[in-house]
Amino acid sequence: MPSLGVYLVPVLAAFGLAAVLTRLLSVRLRILDVPNERSSHAVATPRGGGLAIVAAFAGGIVFAWAGGFDAVFHSGEFLGFCAAALIIAAVSLYDDLHALPVKIRFLAQFAAAVLAMCSGIVVEHMHLPLLGGFDLGVMAYPLTLLWMIGLVNAYNFIDGLDGFAAATAVVAAAFLAFIAGSAGNGLVLWMAMLLSAASGGFLVFNWQPARIFMGDVGSTFIGLSFAAMAVIAAKDGVGHIDIFVVPLLLFHFIFDAVFTFLRRLIAGENVFVAHRTHLYQLLNRMGWSHRRVATAYAAAAVLQGIAAIWMVESLGEERLIVFLPFVIAYALVARQVVRRAVARKLL
Repeated sequence: MPSLGVYLVPVLAAFGLAAVLTRLLSVRLRILDVPNERSSHAVATPRGGGLAIVAAFAGGIVFAWAGGFDAVFHSGEFLGFCAAALIIAAVSLYDDLHALPVKIRFLAQFAAAVLAMCSGIVVEHMHLPLLGGFDLGVMAYPLTLLWMIGLVNAYNFIDGLDGFAAATAVVAAAFLAFIAGSAGNGLVLWMAMLLSAASGGFLVFNWQPARIFMGDVGSTFIGLSFAAMAVIAAKDGVGHIDIFVVPLLLFHFIFDAVFTFLRRLIAGENVFVAHRTHLYQLLNRMGWSHRRVATAYAAAAVLQGIAAIWMVESLGEERLIVFLPFVIAYALVARQVVRRAVARKLL
């Protein structure tokens, strides 16, 4: 059994590398996010800092490989994830530089998801209340595609305040690492640990007042990483983890994205046009600071992490009951936020 130091070195290396690269990018990067009527910041700030997260994650893998954990990364699923992540990161970085059309971004996401599925990252089995466990059959591929593209975009949409997306990535990935480690899933353990560490190193310079934003290159990479880890962890075999663990860890983000999408759709708004009416954005516009919103959502992520640990230790029907209190709580919060936003003519 390797010593604790062997595990810590790659994690600390990812954290340190992310912090150093983020600092360098914040000084040298000339991709500026200039404030406009839809912005939540007032000063032109470099974006594209998520490149440091991607590089630090890759650097952590190299350190883990050198430390004797190379066998963990030999699976076809991991290679497929790396190829998909390369596509997502490269296209998203170009988008940060040149603002690509929505169709091009979507096609890149589609190609990345298909490539990942070809490597075996496919949700093949699911367990639902009343229905029990069942194989998805031919539906496995469209459902996996929807999950991966959906989470990539949800995480991208939710990256709108200082420290917001990075803080949740740190918390959710740390809990996923603990769950994967307890289940004996070495690949997801390493991926989650390094994602948490890399996001933490970036967060040092992204916390309010942010010196740099992660941009699409960071948010889409994090979204893809969580989507892939959820499926890899749920595959049958050693270290099997319920597919719903990651959706629970990120439930506050998923709820915000889905609720806002449906509210705008019902209101007859063009859902493809940029806006400032996500729940977290409304809280900020009503007087909550970036720091307060980010802290509140990170605290919610902690509660979801605790609930996720309870979920994996539960059996059968009880597993999805854990979502119920969060659904009720977030629905009540959303109702109150929308009512106050309407009263202040923010909607």
